[in-house]
Amino acid sequence: DVYKRQCIETNKEEMNMRKLSLILASFLAVAFTFATLPAKAGSHAIEACLITKTDINPFFVKMKEGAKAKADELGIKLSTFAGKIDGDHETQVKAVETCIASGASGILIAASDTKAITTVLGQAQDAGLLVIALDTPLEPIGAADSTFATDNFKAGKLIGEWAASSFGDTSKAIIAMLNLNISQPSVDVLRDQGFLTGFGIDTKDITRWGDEDDPRIVGNEPTNGNEEGGRDAMEKLLQKNPDINVVYTLNEPAAAGAYEALKAAGKADDGILIVSVDGGCPGVQDVADGVIGATSQQYPLLMASLGVEAIKAWAEDGTKPANTPGLDFFDTGVNLVTDLSLIHISEPTRQEAISYAVLCLKK
Repeated sequence: DVYKRQCIETNKEEMNMRKLSLILASFLAVAFTFATLPAKAGSHAIEACLITKTDINPFFVKMKEGAKAKADELGIKLSTFAGKIDGDHETQVKAVETCIASGASGILIAASDTKAITTVLGQAQDAGLLVIALDTPLEPIGAADSTFATDNFKAGKLIGEWAASSFGDTSKAIIAMLNLNISQPSVDVLRDQGFLTGFGIDTKDITRWGDEDDPRIVGNEPTNGNEEGGRDAMEKLLQKNPDINVVYTLNEPAAAGAYEALKAAGKADDGILIVSVDGGCPGVQDVADGVIGATSQQYPLLMASLGVEAIKAWAEDGTKPANTPGLDFFDTGVNLVTDLSLIHISEPTRQEAISYAVLCLKK
């Protein structure tokens, strides 16, 4: 009897163990299924990060708007970060680390220091995140999985050619170069060297600015891409040569600051040519008002929306975006906006034409 009871109890234990094993196997199978299912739009299972240089520059404001609109449309959770000023590398590094820790699927970044940031972005890639550079290519450009940007050299060249054509006898040009910052991120170099090429000036080493020996260049000054920096840089260059008649600026906030400095010096009506890059609404308004002669218009809403779509595709099936044929990045386009292109629009539609920057940025 004792032996029979022991056998019965043993059989019961074995049956219980089999049931427990089946339950655990079923649980693990369900867990694995949920873990391997593609993330669905609307579930907020996909997370993306947008890291910009600042959140003040109208260009990056539009970029943020584009990313948020596309993320909302696709049901993606978007976290946004920005440096305190253009050139704030440390804040961007911390933002990347936060994105890695949060389990994001990808990072969209307009880098302030295009070389130094690649270390932490490499860590993000090792953790399985897709890294996409927006507007500003990394160095090397292959450090990002993809780049959605304007051809920044072309953007600079367009305003350089316009300035040369508008000025006339370029041998009499006295040029102020208002750059981004001394770390010379790729976008800073490309626009600067593009402008000089378009104006017909030998750039020497095309991978950096400031090494040119053309006597027409008064000097290069960093602006940090903002109005205050543009004003300070212009004041310094006017001290070197008060007869400056051509002003290159990296972006439109810097151009606005340069104009304020010229105005304070009593030179606002001296016919000094100011050229820039971005094509945001304030910049286009400055073109219409005669503050800026010409600007190369970019499309940050398009860059950002394409980037969010790319992160969704990566999260769902591991697809990476393709480059524009023949290029090592995806070209989001650039167009020249000049005072003449606005002057030739009839007065009743003039204001609508000025605000077309908003429409163009959404294309």
